[in-house]
Amino acid sequence: MDQQERQLREGVVSAARELDALGLNRGTSGNVSCRFGDGLLITPSGVPTAELTPESIVPMGLDGSYPEGTKPSSEWRFHRDILAARPEVGAVVHAHPVHCTAFAICGRPIPAVHYMIAAFGGPDVRCAPYAPYGTEALSRLALDALEDRSCCLLANHGMIAAGADLRRALWLAQELETLCQQYAVALQVGTPQILSDAEIAETVERFRGYGLNAGNPAKSAT
Repeated sequence: MDQQERQLREGVVSAARELDALGLNRGTSGNVSCRFGDGLLITPSGVPTAELTPESIVPMGLDGSYPEGTKPSSEWRFHRDILAARPEVGAVVHAHPVHCTAFAICGRPIPAVHYMIAAFGGPDVRCAPYAPYGTEALSRLALDALEDRSCCLLANHGMIAAGADLRRALWLAQELETLCQQYAVALQVGTPQILSDAEIAETVERFRGYGLNAGNPAKSAT
């Protein structure tokens, strides 16, 4: 294992632990991947984040192959398919944060209740229809929901964030959970006001070159 690979593996371990530290995930339910050469590195199946090591991170090819004796996350398929379909994406985070998952359980997309939704690429965050975890069907539905977006919800399941690197993907995951929490509270207070598509398009433009939002969030998920 060369230094670059070790650093990437350490980054995946750190990102998985950060999901727990941020309250976005618990136990073994989340998974993290990053692009590596012609394939990816992904968290293993069923290993608590506290027990992850750089050596336990699983290398995979885009053909779905992985070394004998290793077992990638059960959700490896949509990680692989997102990275294969979206060359601008360098890392994928999947988790079950409380507020994101509550809206996913209800099958509800997140509308433009706050201008920060522009960070995800457009005027909403879609909710993909339900399919069993780890299946090709779920992967196809997730890719559809992520079209021109960096995040989506998965019905009765959780959320996905896709970014240029692990730092960006984690930031997006945290921002989405914050937005979902704000929306949940707003629904209790009254009727949320929805910003127009034009207002969000303007914000997408304003986000270009601003901090972590540098680039085109609608197309680059960076």
